[in-house]
Amino acid sequence: MASQTEDDSRSKWVRRLPIIAIAVVALVGAFTLRDYLSFETLSENREALIAFRDANYLATVLVFIAAYVAIVAFSLPGATIATLTGGFLFSTFPGALFNVTGATLGAICIFLAARWGLGDRLAARMDASDGMVSRIKQGIDENEWSILFLIRLVPAVPFFVANLVPAFVGVALWKFAVTTFFGIIPGAVVYTSVGAGLGEVFARGETPNLGIIFEPHILLPILGLCLLTALPIILKAVRGKKGI
Repeated sequence: MASQTEDDSRSKWVRRLPIIAIAVVALVGAFTLRDYLSFETLSENREALIAFRDANYLATVLVFIAAYVAIVAFSLPGATIATLTGGFLFSTFPGALFNVTGATLGAICIFLAARWGLGDRLAARMDASDGMVSRIKQGIDENEWSILFLIRLVPAVPFFVANLVPAFVGVALWKFAVTTFFGIIPGAVVYTSVGAGLGEVFARGETPNLGIIFEPHILLPILGLCLLTALPIILKAVRGKKGI
């Protein structure tokens, strides 16, 4: 009996190792990489990056996507800079495709680590609970597609939060992957297009406008997409059905 308890305890720690490793790397990276993954670093190395891309295009694509996956998977600083770099090196398209691919793969990594370590147990506890927690879980289950798209489309939701919450409520991996890939496209296209124009920004000695996504001509269409995504939830509420 005691041996079984020890094995269960050891198994819990083994399952939590990936999410613990991510947390440790994220903490270390927040203090050590902040000055390296920056707009200034991109500006200083732009000529070397372009030369390497021109000489090794496929290798540059693969290295870039791998670096983007690592940044997202370990919640490292520099995701916005990485998106700008994708536009700077590869233009709006296929730069946006590379950005979305890297971000989605990185999100899947942290989603799997969180679900393997904590998500399954938390989801089971929420299913077994009563009261408000149970109603929230039920509402999410009944409106998964809409909610998953919403947390990707709304600019105010931090990316790492949108990666962890679905893992903790038992969302299927394929649904998470699909909604992540398509849900981040609008924001990715905006920032990739900003990155595609960095050559002129560098030439003028200026910095890019990273607040462009909150300008009316950008924000309003995104909010319109959010409203369309939320329509099924709103209709259920109006009709008096259960759910959020």
